[in-house]
Amino acid sequence: MRAWRGSSPLLLVVLAGLLVAGMVLAATMGYMRIPAADVLQLIRDRILGLDSSVDPVSAAVVLDVRLPRIIESVLVGGMLAVCGGVFQAILLNPLADPYTLGISSGAAFGASLVIVLQVFGLSLPQFISVPLFAFGGGVATLAVVLSLAAGDRRLSSTSLILSGVIVAAILSAAIGFLKFLADEQVGVIIFWLMGSLSGASWQDILVLVPVAVIGLLVVLLHGRDLNVMAIGERTAVTMGVDTVRLRRTLLVTCTLMASVCVAVAGIIGFVGLIVPHLLRSVIGPDNRWLLALSFFGGGLLLLFADTLTRAVLPAEVPIGVLTALIGGPFFCVIFKRKLRAE
Repeated sequence: MRAWRGSSPLLLVVLAGLLVAGMVLAATMGYMRIPAADVLQLIRDRILGLDSSVDPVSAAVVLDVRLPRIIESVLVGGMLAVCGGVFQAILLNPLADPYTLGISSGAAFGASLVIVLQVFGLSLPQFISVPLFAFGGGVATLAVVLSLAAGDRRLSSTSLILSGVIVAAILSAAIGFLKFLADEQVGVIIFWLMGSLSGASWQDILVLVPVAVIGLLVVLLHGRDLNVMAIGERTAVTMGVDTVRLRRTLLVTCTLMASVCVAVAGIIGFVGLIVPHLLRSVIGPDNRWLLALSFFGGGLLLLFADTLTRAVLPAEVPIGVLTALIGGPFFCVIFKRKLRAE
């Protein structure tokens, strides 16, 4: 794997190529098998605004059902992986991801809260209220975590992680209470907490694309500063890096990205843990390339997992369950290695 060190641009091209090929292949798979040539023709005709000669049923399946789900899986996986890479770089901890700071728990609490409120008579369109409450929950959780860690002027990684663990524990108990109140709707909350891309739509894509583009740009512009901070906080300060401002900027940016992902797809864990860690072992710790590669790697991983559960397994398994089954053992291996290294 060390052979790839110094070959980050080549690996970027390889991952981008695999991702495009994977998306086309995934669009052909499912209950109805559709040739790749038809998929490519449908996409070309839609982009150029032409009347397609492909069977209308196949066109509806590809354009209205499969493509939104495929694109959503790539965007959600890519953003979660980038967030994980940023958190690991900020906290200098390979076990960090959007869940370490309790952000995903906050978003889950917000979504569960609106579902329970609907049980008690609140009348709001679910496709708007759930994402908005999930987003609000993630942002509020970050505010609480930063407030708890504010006593530490340096905003150290230890303070942030401890604050995140405390807030996540409280939110987990609160979600349990909401499940109790939900009564017959508890199944909806449980299914949403397990994560799923089955409800993907073009409306979700319109929300995800600008967040992904802006978030990725902000993160990549700070890649060099993250590299300097990895040398040591004092060294970074002497080299002109405002570490507190850097942490706040990237934490807010990644909270927005992670909250939007949770809002549209529920809880999907471990993507942000696995992908940056694997890529770091392949190309090294240069965040300027690592974060860009994480987007393609995360998109590829979630696309593979979603295609597996949608088109290969006999029954659709919630995507969050599948990623947890893959990521749980991986988490244990990283934890053991970290203990040995210390």
